[in-house]
Formats: sequence, C-alpha cells, structure tokens
Amino acid sequence: MATATLTAGSVRPPVTAAARPAAPADHLDARRVVAFLAMVFGMFMAILDIQIVSASLAEIQAGLSASSDEIPWVQTAYLIAEVVMIPLSGFLGRMLSTRVLFSISAAGFTAASALCATATDIDQMIIYRAIQGFIGGGMIPSVFAAAFTIFPPSKRAVVSPMIGLVATLAPTIGPTVGGYISHAFSWHWLFLVNVVPGVLVAAATWALVDFDKPNHALMKKFDWWGLASMAAFLGSLEYVLEEGPNHDWLQEPTVFYCAIVGSVGAVVFFWRVFTAEEPIVDLRAFSNINFAFGSVFSFTMGIGLYGLTYLYPLFLGRIRGYDSMMIGEALFVSGLAMFMTAPISGILSRKMDPRVMMMIGFIGFALGTWRMTQLTADWDFWELLVPQILRGSSLMLCMVPINNVALGTLPHERLKNASGLFNLTRNLGGAVGLAVINTVLTNRNTFHYERLAEHVRWGAAEAEKKISDMSHNFAAHGMDGNTTAIAKISGLVHQQAWMMSFMDVFYMLTLLFASLAVFALLMRKPPAAASGGGGH
Repeated sequence: MATATLTAGSVRPPVTAAARPAAPADHLDARRVVAFLAMVFGMFMAILDIQIVSASLAEIQAGLSASSDEIPWVQTAYLIAEVVMIPLSGFLGRMLSTRVLFSISAAGFTAASALCATATDIDQMIIYRAIQGFIGGGMIPSVFAAAFTIFPPSKRAVVSPMIGLVATLAPTIGPTVGGYISHAFSWHWLFLVNVVPGVLVAAATWALVDFDKPNHALMKKFDWWGLASMAAFLGSLEYVLEEGPNHDWLQEPTVFYCAIVGSVGAVVFFWRVFTAEEPIVDLRAFSNINFAFGSVFSFTMGIGLYGLTYLYPLFLGRIRGYDSMMIGEALFVSGLAMFMTAPISGILSRKMDPRVMMMIGFIGFALGTWRMTQLTADWDFWELLVPQILRGSSLMLCMVPINNVALGTLPHERLKNASGLFNLTRNLGGAVGLAVINTVLTNRNTFHYERLAEHVRWGAAEAEKKISDMSHNFAAHGMDGNTTAIAKISGLVHQQAWMMSFMDVFYMLTLLFASLAVFALLMRKPPAAASGGGGH
C-alpha cells in the first residue's frame, strides 16, 4: 500500500492549459499593445487627412490650375468616399478579420496618398482623393472596436482617452500641420508624408494583429443592393450638405438631383437593412439605450469639432487676412489643450459619473463659444487663447465618457458594426453642422449688410460727413478721394456684416451645447461598468 502510494505520488500528470494559473484579468499582451498602437497611428493618418489640405487649398489650386469651384472637391471627394466606407467596415471586419481589413486599408491608403502627390490636374486629384478617403475609412472604426475588444475595463481609462484624443486632435491640428508642410516644402508633401508611416503601419498590423478570425461564409451573403443603396444615400447626402449652402440648396440642379438620388437610396437602404439575411449595416446596436444616447452626443460633438475647425481659420483668413502658416500658428493651442487634458479625462472617467463629466465638458464648450460672441475685427492670438483652451479641454472631457457610454457595454459580436455607426454619426454631425453654419453665415451676412447699409446711404448726415472727411484725407495724398472713400466705407460695412454673422453662429453653438449640458443630466445613469470604460 505504501509502495502504491509512493508510485502514485511520484507520477505527475502533465500540466494542461486548464491547469496553468490563469492570467490576471487585467493582463495585457505586449504584442497586442504594439499592434493596437500601430492601428491608432493609422487612424490618426486617416482622420488627419480630412483637414490637412484645408489650409493649403490655394497652393493646390495653383499647382493644378483648378478653378475656385473645383478646388473644394479635394476635400469633398475624400469626405463622400469616407462616409460610405465607415459603416461598411463593420461587415468587412467580420468577413475578412481586423488583421486583413486594417492591413489592406493602410496599404491602400498609402498607395492612394502617393498617387495624390503625382496628380497633374484636378480630375486626377479628385479621383485619387476619393480612393484615399474610401480605403482610409476602413481604419477608423476598427480601432474603436479593437479598443473595447482586447482591453479589460480596468485599462480603458488609458485606452479611451487615447482614441478620443486621436479622433479629436487629428482634425483640429490638420490645418496647422498642413500649413507648416506646404510652406516648408510644397503641397505634394501633404500626401507624401503618409508613405513611410503608412508602409510601417500596414506591415505592423499584418504581422501583429490577431484579435479575431475571418468569417468567409459572409462573402456569399454580401448584400450588393444594400451597398449600392447605402453609397447612393450617404454619398448624395454628403454632397447635398457640402454643396447646398453654396448653391442655394435645391435651386441648383445637381444638388436637387442628388437629393432625389439620396432619398431613393435611403428608402432602399433601410428596406435592405430590415429584410436582408446579412444586412450591410446592422442597426440593432441602437436598441442599446447607452449606444443610442452616445451616438446622439457623438453627432453633436461632430458639429462642434468640425464646425470650429472651420470657423476659426475662416475668421482669421477673411477678417484678419492670415495665410495658412499664420492660421496654423494661431490655432495650435486647441491641440495642445486636448493633449494635456487627455490623461486627466482618463483619471476622471474612473472616478466621476459620466453624465457629470459630459455636463462639465458641454458647459466648458458653451463658455468658449459664448466668449467668441464678443468677437471684434482686432482679435488675435491672445484674444483667441481662452476660447481655444476651453474648446480643446472640453472636447476631451466630453469624448471619453461618450465613447465609454456608447461602446463600453455592447457585446463583442456587435462592436464592429456599432463602431462604424458611432463614427458615422460624428462625421455626419460635422457635415450637417458645416452646412447649417455656412447657410447661417451667408443669410445673416446678407441681412446684416442690408441693415448696416441703411445707415451709410446718401442722405444720412453722419455717413455723408464721414465720407467727406475721408475724401479730403485721401485727396490730400493724391488719390481719387470720393471713390476711395466710398470703397473704404463699403469694405468696412462688409467686414462688420461678416463679424456680426460670425457672432450669430457662435450664439447658436452656445445655445446648442448649453442645452446638451441639461440633457446629459436628464439621462438615466449608466451601469457602473460603463463609467470605467464599459464591460461586456
């Protein structure tokens, strides 16, 4: 019996995987961390390229001999193509796997960037930018899905601020980076800077990403009608929102026809979503109340993010006469504020009710835009300093809890589709916001100019005295006094009308974000896991 006991004790069974000590719940695989960082950098490039050309359109226009009507398509083509790919990426990620989709997207984005640098006319540039936007759009949602798939809730206080920072910082510093590059080198380098990092990102993700497996069976169920209708719906919607404010909306034939195509596409798209065996976009994520609220907030943050990225350079260029380099130098503060606030927002996301955190961010944003309602034509870097700090810090304080509330409590199988929808809401918010802002600017400028002109017409004693004084002054310097004085007065009236229009838009944004602060408090408190980044 002793012998038997000794023999049994001396023979040790092999150690199986189940018998090994389990890794801690918050253990992070270094390989996956490096792979995720490579994906984040790829997303940064894709989002940066939306705005990197915005401050350098004049240089690109001159280089390609394009007209003033054609050059905006350098941005519009990218946006239209990207907005189609973003929701599609969820289905492609499930079908091909994150590794294949992201690697192909990074490689294709890099190749398209190189093609953009070789463009010799505006038609080539528009085609290459559309390819760049479509392929690059596949990288953006994949990062959000990966963040909430591979990282445990205990690590999300670091990860969520990181992706929130990239999503907001990239478009904010786009004009600054573009201005520096085009001044230091040439507009071609706006695209060539992507080549080496793009190759490295594609290689790193192909070698390191192993988050999931492909489901090739989905290829047989691919909904081509759904894809075509989604492209018609979202592409036409983006075009109408981009071009409508500049062409009196439906009065312009192309905008009118695109509105019809978009409406038909929307009907077919939603029909396919609810009837196809494997719809191209799964809308079931909206049944999650946290995701639905988070998407609404994401849409609104898109208005603030892209709206102010458009308004500040427009003011500095139109009123102050700044070039792209000067605009970039004046606006770097917002990016710096975001960078400094990111770690703070991560810490707060673990300790604070996300509704309160969002409320603080919305109020901060509203304070920044309210400060801009006291705008004058003399405002420069120092006057814009506090509004920019409030803008950058508030965006980060909002984005981290919004990301956590929207995506942090969804099951794994819905994350890829939901991530595409979530990012789409931010981009659509930006498109809708820019359309509304442009329309308000144009209409209010006309209104204010007509009101101001009433006070400087002939017969107004003050106006006649001012013109007379200016005429004598200009005549004393050998100029045509009367003509020069009238031109000067007209310029001042135009400038003041624009200033008042900018102030009206900032009032509108102030009311929007102040109301969101109240709405955030009215939300139902999300589960405790969501405040820390979510759980599954």
